[in-house]
Amino acid sequence: MSSHYQSALRPGLFAGQIALITGGGSGIGRCTAHELAALGATVVLAGRKIEKLVKTADEITADGGQAETEAFDIRDEDAVKAAVAAIIARHGRIHHLVNNAGGQFPAPLAAISKRGFEAVVATNLTGGFLVMREVFNQSMARHGGAIVNMLADMRNGMPGMGHSGAARAGMGNLTRTAAFEWAYAGVRVNAVAPGWIASSGMDSYGEGMREMITGLAAHVPMKRLGLEAEVSAAICFLLSPAAAFITGAILPIDGGAPLGNRAFPLQDNARAPAFEGFHRATLPDVLGKKT
Repeated sequence: MSSHYQSALRPGLFAGQIALITGGGSGIGRCTAHELAALGATVVLAGRKIEKLVKTADEITADGGQAETEAFDIRDEDAVKAAVAAIIARHGRIHHLVNNAGGQFPAPLAAISKRGFEAVVATNLTGGFLVMREVFNQSMARHGGAIVNMLADMRNGMPGMGHSGAARAGMGNLTRTAAFEWAYAGVRVNAVAPGWIASSGMDSYGEGMREMITGLAAHVPMKRLGLEAEVSAAICFLLSPAAAFITGAILPIDGGAPLGNRAFPLQDNARAPAFEGFHRATLPDVLGKKT
């Protein structure tokens, strides 16, 4: 494996630009931060746990990239305002926002309390709204920019995680609304909707989910899970000048999992190669972690 990120995009694509990645300390956010830094951006890693942010920032620095950390809770309006203002004070503007932070817990609808439902909506919808609003108001309204929001595979509902599905659907609508309202300022707003991705987030679920997670690949037409680098590649493309006429789009990255129906069985598939661009990728423990 290469000692450097193997991006499909050209070197130096984001040179001299500032990219804010929420949830940048782990999973897809960490991978995306590595790729953007490898392409020349100065990445600002945001999240609640400074230890995770510093660890990822140190990785990026060791690989020759430029990374900073900004610890705050995206659900705290005042903290979001202050953090965005601090980044702009240091750099003058924010060119790109990857609105990646989120989280949920598995539960059927009948078992979700009002408090639990509102907590997931706050993390996956309200928090993302606060960050994109402040980045727009404080920077992009004057300078333009590109935003990519994080959704999930919810094309056929989201059984077992209805609270997250509702929040992510809201973020999809918010993405399209912002794309329309902010186009005048030269701001593009798109979203990605990953399906089952082999990421560290899988280890956040309890033991009862282990068997289900290990069997997910059997339900994907490609007969494998996605990789973090395959999501990051889409995010970086949507941020890039090559996507200059793309806004309000929601790009599924799910291996075709929602397609078809139970009456037509899936065929075996040995011809679905993965894009393994992330040189520091690891599998989650639940899938047999390895470097």
